[in-house]
Amino acid sequence: MTAMDEDVVARLRAAGCVFAEDEAELLISASSSSAVLASLVARRVAGEPLEQILGWVSFCGLRVAIEPDVFVPRQRTALLVRAAVDRLTDSAVVVDLCCGSGALGLAVASLARVPVAVHAADLHPSAVACARRNLAAVGESVYCGDLFSALPSSLRGTVDVLLCNAPYVPSGFVSSMPPEARDHEPLMTLDGGADGMDLLRRVLAEAGAWVRSGGVVLVECSLEQASVLVSFGASFGLRGSVLTDESLDAVGLLFVAAES
Repeated sequence: MTAMDEDVVARLRAAGCVFAEDEAELLISASSSSAVLASLVARRVAGEPLEQILGWVSFCGLRVAIEPDVFVPRQRTALLVRAAVDRLTDSAVVVDLCCGSGALGLAVASLARVPVAVHAADLHPSAVACARRNLAAVGESVYCGDLFSALPSSLRGTVDVLLCNAPYVPSGFVSSMPPEARDHEPLMTLDGGADGMDLLRRVLAEAGAWVRSGGVVLVECSLEQASVLVSFGASFGLRGSVLTDESLDAVGLLFVAAES
């Protein structure tokens, strides 16, 4: 490691970057000159997400493009992707709702062992543009709008797998999130309302009209929210179970739509 490399690591560590050595390596690799490196390090030290600085994030073994003002997919959300891929049937229709960068839809389309058709939607224009960039490689469709209203009506009752990584942080806890999240990602991608479940309730209340009989809905939440959401989903004909992965520190819910 050169003196310059050691200086970068020291600056990142002093700024609170837990994986300073790894981040330094990525920033150095992305720099064409010492001046560019200095600029990138300064942005990271100021709290800008590493992924937005680099312009990409590694997710489920894929390089997913990330742009400014777009939610950065968390590694724990791979739990939803794995659960979705395990339940795909041939020619399955998959929807990635609240898609952000389109990372979930891209991962499912890339990892699926059978042909699938992925549709993605988000309310935030920057996210939609980013998702279209990512999903162009796999030829999938991305729509702009509020939850299900963004989707073409032809999808009603045909969806085999619905994934939704909606915000679920209670409003009162957003201010305590790391600065790289609360200061650089849109508030609408973090704040889930008073108890964090406002959007998740909306999704579960409407999902039955879009998911086919026996189809599945996959959402991420906290462990404390899980039982409340399972009960809520049951009132709309969705049979829920809790998914966990300690290695990812992940909690998800798998709902199965009632058979007709």
